[in-house]
This record gives sequence, C-alpha cells and structure tokens, in this order.
Amino acid sequence: MTPDVSRLIAFYKSPLGKIARALLREEIVRMAGNVKGQRLLGLGFATPYLRFSLAQAERVLAFMPARQGASSWPREGPSHTVLCDPLEMPLTDSAVDLIIAVHAFEHIADAEELMREIWRVSAPNARLIVVVPKRRGMWSAADSTPFGDGHPYSRGQLEKLLRDHSFVPEQWRDALYLPPSQRALLLKSTRFFERAGRLFGPTLAGALVVLARKELFPAVPRRKKAERYVRVPALSPQAAMAALPD
Repeated sequence: MTPDVSRLIAFYKSPLGKIARALLREEIVRMAGNVKGQRLLGLGFATPYLRFSLAQAERVLAFMPARQGASSWPREGPSHTVLCDPLEMPLTDSAVDLIIAVHAFEHIADAEELMREIWRVSAPNARLIVVVPKRRGMWSAADSTPFGDGHPYSRGQLEKLLRDHSFVPEQWRDALYLPPSQRALLLKSTRFFERAGRLFGPTLAGALVVLARKELFPAVPRRKKAERYVRVPALSPQAAMAALPD
C-alpha cells in the first residue's frame, strides 16, 4: 500500500516523526558526504532529508510518485518537486550524481524495473542511498507509521537487488532502534535505545540504510515495453452501386 502524501507529512510533523527524521538524516548526510556541485535527486518522499544539500548541490530535484501525491518543497523559493512515474522519470540518461530514495522501494510494484530506471538516469560512478524498513523489525510491523506500509527488506534481499542491477553496496547502516511509539517517556529515551540497540546487534533495528555505487555496464537490460496504440477502423473503397433496372 502506498501512503498518501498527507499521511507522510503528518507523520514527520509528529514527535516520533521528527526523531526518526533526525536519526535517519544523520546516516544520510554522513553517507552523502560533500555534494558541492553535484546533481541530486530525491525519490519517493525524501524531502525531509534533502535540505542539507540545497546550498551546496548544483541542482536538487524531488520526484514523488503519482499514487502518493506531491507537496511543494522547499517552503521558501521555487518548488523542486516533480510528480511523475518513478519507472519513467522525465530525465535524460546519466542526469544525476546522487540519488536518495526514502519511502520509495517498499512501495513500488516492480523494484527491478525501478532499478533499471535508476541506472539509466545515474551518471557514471553515481551514488545511490536507499532507506527501507527492515524485515522483522518493529517499525515494519507497526501500522502507525509509514514504515509499516509496503514491502520491507532484509539485508540479503536489498543487496541482491542492488548487485543484480549493477550497483555495488559500499556502506551499510542499521537505524531506528527506538520503538515506534508516540509515548513521551520512550521518546525521551531515544539516545538510550540507539546506543543499547547497537550493543545488542542489528536485530532490533527498524530500518536499513545503504550506500551503493553505480557500475559502468548494466547487468540487466531494460525491458522492451509494448507500444500503446488505438486501432482505428479504416474505410475501404467501394465501387459505385449500379442503377437498378426499372
């Protein structure tokens, strides 16, 4: 199920959503590194994690799927948001240097076709940062957050998807050890849960964050889509009717 954009906005305005954004943003900013002069694309609902790049990147775009809906971003200045089909992005080949995908992979109907499209629009040696809910994690089992919607991933599943489509994982990070609850007592203990979770291992994490780099040649070619056409009845020439005898 694809979450509505209004639900995503409401979640990130909530106390739990603000904490989740802060924790995930730390990992994304660390993996992204220096983005000065780069062309950056946010995919899915990545706008809560893109503000760090506005002042440095050459260009920042935020593509949101039509089924989800879109919201204008940023609040100040012209909007960077584009409503489109993620499987047919309005970009030329090799158009972007860094892609940050959040709330994207778990909601797409065809993840393999999405990877082919991402490979197409990525420049040589481009990087891809993916955030997905972790399979068997507390967040993927909770319906109260957007991370509980869609298809969660294990590390093995995500790594196979990336490698099968010519993206080599370089860094992995587990995140969101905090239970997905709006209770004030739990929210105040965020740093305790994060530190304790890392000590007890990744089984308690709610999300996976991975940084992958594009390889030069595609492992899997794009599928050839059948052309869409409308059959129009044609008029065939007819001889004039002979006059009937009286």
